[in-house]
Amino acid sequence: MTLNILFLCTGNSCRSQMAEGWAKHLKADTFNAYSAGVETHGLNPMAVHVMAEAGVDISEQQSKTTDLLPEGVVFDYVVTVCNSAHEQCPFFPAKTKVIHVGFDDPPTLAKNAASEEEALAHYRRVRDEIRSFVAGLPENVM
Repeated sequence: MTLNILFLCTGNSCRSQMAEGWAKHLKADTFNAYSAGVETHGLNPMAVHVMAEAGVDISEQQSKTTDLLPEGVVFDYVVTVCNSAHEQCPFFPAKTKVIHVGFDDPPTLAKNAASEEEALAHYRRVRDEIRSFVAGLPENVM
């Protein structure tokens, strides 16, 4: 049985997009993966870049709110990947297990970087942390 998992973040531009990409890449046999945000900020180009470096193409994913998720999908798991989304998490039916796993925000970390390479290092670190989390699914959310 394939489970439905939603990765929720504030703007659905970076962390939740990476998590969706990793879940589709590593766990397609276990999960139907989705991502959404409390609001939309567009797809972060640096997130797309570092995921492509790791062999995962997220360039066609869309930044969206939960209102734009496919109708009728019941989520087995909702993973909030930032504190703001965790605090503003919409209501999900009792069947849905909501888990909070906070990851650092690469755009915030990269804001004061002295170079593009230094900025990308923040994105790469968070990308790899998210990959490790997703690789451990579903065991690490049960």
